[in-house]
Amino acid sequence: MGVNYVVDELISAKAVAARVEGLAKEISTYFRDTEKLVVVGLLRGSFIFIADLVRELDLPVEVDFLEASSYGDAMESSREVRILKDLRGEIAGRDVLVVEDIVDTGYTLKHVLEILATRHPRRMEACALLNKPSRREIDIAAKWVGFDIPDDFVVGYGIDYAQRNRNLPYIGTVRFVEG
Repeated sequence: MGVNYVVDELISAKAVAARVEGLAKEISTYFRDTEKLVVVGLLRGSFIFIADLVRELDLPVEVDFLEASSYGDAMESSREVRILKDLRGEIAGRDVLVVEDIVDTGYTLKHVLEILATRHPRRMEACALLNKPSRREIDIAAKWVGFDIPDDFVVGYGIDYAQRNRNLPYIGTVRFVEG
């Protein structure tokens, strides 16, 4: 028997689209002198966000992906970050934007930034669609954040619960129900 839950809308698709456009403007201004921005998406939760974000960037971009996991199918971070898929391209001497779906405890973002820093990018910053400041366990912050959210389990816009609900066009909170 599966787990029964409903998803309540937290952030509308329209609000997400407007914020992505705003983030892209800020990022384009910050990296305006770049030859090419390497946008590194952290899979899998960021794939819709990164697709929408890069289409709004007024910069030459290259897209690469890194898959890191500290959750598996659980609802809580294990705090052990594993790299499941590494970048294909080189980032030495290049401008890099790491794009994360959600910063929770901070372990994944911190670990990824530390790994990528050893590859000597020219500049490296992070952007997160969602931020849960109440859950932070280590001192790390993305330079750009779409939305600060409460300590709720969220899905939609690429973010899943046990590989479900990634296709929702909005961000919603998961509410478990009897039955």
